[in-house]
Amino acid sequence: MKQKLSIIKIGGNIIEDQDYLSQFLKLFAQLEGRKILVHGGGKRATDLGKRLGIESKMVEGRRITDAQSLELVVMVYAGLVNKNIVAQLQANNSNAIGLSGADANTVIAVKRPVNKLDFGFVGDIVDVNAGSISVLLNAEFVPVFCALTHDTKGQLFNTNADTIASEVAIAMSQAYDTTLYYCFEKKGVLRSVTDEDSVIQKINRENYQKLKQDKIVADGMLPKLDNCFHALNKEVQRVCIGDISMFEPEAQLFTTITL
Repeated sequence: MKQKLSIIKIGGNIIEDQDYLSQFLKLFAQLEGRKILVHGGGKRATDLGKRLGIESKMVEGRRITDAQSLELVVMVYAGLVNKNIVAQLQANNSNAIGLSGADANTVIAVKRPVNKLDFGFVGDIVDVNAGSISVLLNAEFVPVFCALTHDTKGQLFNTNADTIASEVAIAMSQAYDTTLYYCFEKKGVLRSVTDEDSVIQKINRENYQKLKQDKIVADGMLPKLDNCFHALNKEVQRVCIGDISMFEPEAQLFTTITL
């Protein structure tokens, strides 16, 4: 029987709220079994960039990462945000180790091809080194990945944290019974954006199409759910979306996605 593994990606609004982040990290540290945390930090990078006079260039919510912006996100993601999270997990008796995709050659990417738009130093993942990650898990470390990958030739890339979480979950599912969690400030996928309790508790491939047709699921939730179904199609066992209450012992109100 495969060991259970939880892979959790936290959203930017959790990272930006120190009290909320502390609550989440306490719950995360108490989770039983092997676990991996994945985070971004785009809002923090944008704020620091303003203070440093570095303008953030965004197209449809995606960051254009030129050489100067890459330096900024490396500082923020792998440094400021990652080490703050690792330190807080250590304070909660969770032996965390902070990583980018370059560390232990864990997440390998190529530069996103230029089509209509050149995203700059943005990476598309081509491989995840499950063996290296398993070595860390077997040594009872808790890997904490930031949103950076590399190309094995010395180049770092800014990479979507949702995608890193999904691809790591897919790679680890060969050896583990893997559950992928997307944790953000909402209780789940909402039927009505004006009703915080209107959580759609179960979404499968069939009703997802209807939710899209009826415009109940739209905008930024679409790529997140597409990532979820991609992971399920590649043998990830379960995908859940919700706020930090998902990790409380009696949790009930969140969204579970299945095929």
